[in-house]
Amino acid sequence: MRVFHKLTAVFDDPNLISVAGLAPVMALAERAGLHELVAEHVTVPGSAGANAAVKVSALVAGMVAGADSISDLDLLRHGGMGRLFDGLRAPTTLGTFLRAVSFGHVRQFDAVASRLLIGLSKATPVLAGAGQVTYVDVDDTIRETHGYAKQGAGYGYSGVKGLNALVATLSTPLTAPVIAATRLRKGATNSAKGAFRLISDALATARSAGAGTAPGGMITVRADSAFYNHKVVAAARRSGARFSVTARMDPAVRAAIAAIGEDAWTAIKYPNAIWEETEQRWISDAEVAEISFTAFSSRRKNEHVPGRLIVRRVKRLNPATVPAGQTALFSQYRHHAVFTDSPLSMLAAEAAHRDHAIVEQVIAELKGGALAHLPSGKFTANAAWLVCAAMAFNLTRAAGALAGALHAKARTATIRAQLINIPARIASSARRLRLHLPRDWPWQTGYDQLSTATLAPPGTVTA
Repeated sequence: MRVFHKLTAVFDDPNLISVAGLAPVMALAERAGLHELVAEHVTVPGSAGANAAVKVSALVAGMVAGADSISDLDLLRHGGMGRLFDGLRAPTTLGTFLRAVSFGHVRQFDAVASRLLIGLSKATPVLAGAGQVTYVDVDDTIRETHGYAKQGAGYGYSGVKGLNALVATLSTPLTAPVIAATRLRKGATNSAKGAFRLISDALATARSAGAGTAPGGMITVRADSAFYNHKVVAAARRSGARFSVTARMDPAVRAAIAAIGEDAWTAIKYPNAIWEETEQRWISDAEVAEISFTAFSSRRKNEHVPGRLIVRRVKRLNPATVPAGQTALFSQYRHHAVFTDSPLSMLAAEAAHRDHAIVEQVIAELKGGALAHLPSGKFTANAAWLVCAAMAFNLTRAAGALAGALHAKARTATIRAQLINIPARIASSARRLRLHLPRDWPWQTGYDQLSTATLAPPGTVTA
């Protein structure tokens, strides 16, 4: 493929747009009640907070289209966008609105985000199967910042200066994860600080979105060892959810692992495992065993939590990694213990917990999109930006679910590239707008399904 060199470029067509897929996505947002929710719950005072429903929608729309800074929101004001959308606002106006937000207003944004996800779950199959099995995954990340003007920035556990974003996701065995709740925190905070409140909020949203409603339905909260504490586990139990949390290697956990008999270990299918036909088992360095365990026994008796430890061990290949003073058992193997009350079998529960890593993919997608930057020097403005990023993420996921199997579990960047950032020319016919899209677009079927589900009257097909 070579460029035709006798080429000139002129930016002069008032009817072209570069984000044709934004129309069905924002129509989906309207069906899920975004405008009404903002109007009902967000009350930012003064002229900066006027028309909050229009401004929040513009922020979310810009993020869906790929904006990762306030100035990028000018993407919404090119070509024929004014013919396709009303309520467009300049980046400076949206930036002023964000800076007028207080902590209480951020919680109002949270209320909108929660209810929007509930609306999307009713309008789309974005949480298909949630009634039977739902996972709530919790993790945090440091979003690096630069300069001296960022409120709350500090050095966190990673040694990077920035702000800390706490994220809770919802997923089912049939669907890709969506974001149930977020919190922006100071960079130097502890990972688990306030996590129990976030989990309670996420579980309330999950219940309202239909999670665990089927007979025998189960919701499981999964987290890594940074969240191994009584408050986190208690929050899950209070909401009627199961828990599966990586246990820290404290003396009680080590003693429990040491008590596991050598004949209790079962080889599992693990990276590079080999199936031995003769012995009918996996040959692998990874093995799993379980033992009953009561956590937090140093607390009052009524705060003790019974469950079981599911332990995975892998042979140490480098003797230099052995911590000083370890017994032969711990010097020979590396152990990974999960504290859980899951009713699943040992191997199923261990495999389910490993899938907790799905939340890391969500965080990576956020950082590859709207959370590439925290664009304001004001902490609460950045907190509101994070909530809007979560709403944009969920809208993009819901759009992918409507577009069909190819995009139902696709990365948000893929959905954006194939279904949203499509060039189009706007024309009029019989007092209706018509989008002329590129011929032979490889993902036309997905776009047509999305457009039909959100824009077309019942029984019609989009042009």
